[in-house]
Amino acid sequence: MQTQQYLQQRRKFAAALLAFIFILAAVDTAEAGKKEKPEKKVKKSDCGEWQWSVCVPTSGDCGLGTREGTRTGAECKQTMKTQRCKIPCNWKKQFGAECKYQFQAWGECDLNTALKTRTGSLKRALHNADCQKTVTISKPCGKLTKPKPQESKKKKKEGKKQEKMLD
Repeated sequence: MQTQQYLQQRRKFAAALLAFIFILAAVDTAEAGKKEKPEKKVKKSDCGEWQWSVCVPTSGDCGLGTREGTRTGAECKQTMKTQRCKIPCNWKKQFGAECKYQFQAWGECDLNTALKTRTGSLKRALHNADCQKTVTISKPCGKLTKPKPQESKKKKKEGKKQEKMLD
């Protein structure tokens, strides 16, 4: 009985050893299949940097559109190309469709001009757009309401309370 158990254990050990050797061989061949790629040769050319035009929407004043890029150089294979672009529709077009600003709260109303203003600082510029660092916008103040005196309401309420107490 003990010899049968001994033989079964030997078989399990031999099977485990063979499985281990098989796994090592598989890993080794997988690593051997990966050849080191030679580094790409960087060609130095006299091509200049790409200069991009502003994004021109396909329809309307925002959404998908295209821009054109140009570069200089005698040996450049490509000196012009067109690229797709997108102008966000929620950005203020007044300051350039490719410029995004972070605005402060509206200031107090100027009674002389009936306008209130606020300042925005440049938050993001798309595609190296030429944007102003800070911008200022104005808008009409809206309805100007005079503050109502609160004392008259208090007096009316107090008078009504006294009348009820007397009744």
